[in-house]
Amino acid sequence: MKSFEYNVYTHMYVGSDFYDQIPVELAKYGKNVLFIYGGGSIKRNGLYDKVISELGGFNVIELSGIEPNPRIEKVREGVEICKTHNIDVLLPVGGGSTVDTAKAIAAGAKYDGDAWDFFSRGPEHKAVGDSLPIVDVLTLAATGTEMNRNAVVSNLGTQEKYGLGGETLLPKASFLDPVNTFTVSKYQTAAGSADILSHLMENFFKRTTGADVQDFVNIALQKAVIKNAYIALVTPEDYDARANLLWASSLALGGIPAGGKPGAWTCHAIEHELSAFYDITHGVGLAIITPRFLNHIIKKDKTATAKIAEYARGVFDINEADDTLAALKGIQLQYETFKKWGIPMTLQEVGIDGKKLREMSEHAVKHGNLEHGDSFVSLTADDVEAILVDSLTESEFH
Repeated sequence: MKSFEYNVYTHMYVGSDFYDQIPVELAKYGKNVLFIYGGGSIKRNGLYDKVISELGGFNVIELSGIEPNPRIEKVREGVEICKTHNIDVLLPVGGGSTVDTAKAIAAGAKYDGDAWDFFSRGPEHKAVGDSLPIVDVLTLAATGTEMNRNAVVSNLGTQEKYGLGGETLLPKASFLDPVNTFTVSKYQTAAGSADILSHLMENFFKRTTGADVQDFVNIALQKAVIKNAYIALVTPEDYDARANLLWASSLALGGIPAGGKPGAWTCHAIEHELSAFYDITHGVGLAIITPRFLNHIIKKDKTATAKIAEYARGVFDINEADDTLAALKGIQLQYETFKKWGIPMTLQEVGIDGKKLREMSEHAVKHGNLEHGDSFVSLTADDVEAILVDSLTESEFH
């Protein structure tokens, strides 16, 4: 295990009993609030009115229309609002895209240049320094952004999707009411659950050894996600299932599974290119790529095979002494799990053909530092392209 620091100071409110604490948290930072949300879902399900009813003592400006795979254009709009109205604190209400947008706005509001500079991989790239505080109300279990320091934003004009991170971007408080996720569609519930699993797997599949606490917690969280995703898909208003998914989402990226385990995130680097070029659902792209990635690296690296076998035995209780067979059985069960959740498991099903695979592969290797960085297994553009080609059609792993 590598040396690491752990300090997650977000005040987490998990349950349906804490709406009166929203104004308490906001008041710590000021009276001018930017209320950020997506489409009309929070108005249809009553959450908008519930939150607004708690904001009587504040000056509230609204920014709506946040889309999945959040756009830099909305970030720029939010930054301008913050500077014009002297916003003190941001209140995103929604899923990961809404909170990520808020984080980018929070950074941009304290910066004199263009907010895309924080995401750019060129010489204009800027590190996040000071930022506005964030208090969020979450409506989807998926990204874990409610308890971490990172955000991802897309620039569809340049077909780029990058992340930023900074200590000041960690939300000051997050409100996780499982009831707010009851109306999430089956598709988004499945995609969000796949996203949580991907965060856990990206942390599990690292070269670091001796991190038993992190890996055993990781396996337990994956098992909890698989169990409760099935329940939520069948019974959307099962409070405990929804609560477990929300809490697993937060813990997956809250620092425990990752502590002392540095390294690149391969599947995310590949998927970011898919959604930058084709604007697909992030969790769906991850579900499609992950089993093909694991199957590909079995052929390249025996150490990887042993780690995949450890995953298969831990998450799926596979009783198989041979590492290769255990690993392949685990990959097959992972693939079948995503299919049973209703996730489309080929690129063609989400509108991606073979035309841009090479270009996306080269971008993934370059921007994700997959060939010369600290990846679990080093990948070239040829490797990534092979993974994407395999992802075009249905697969079996044996």
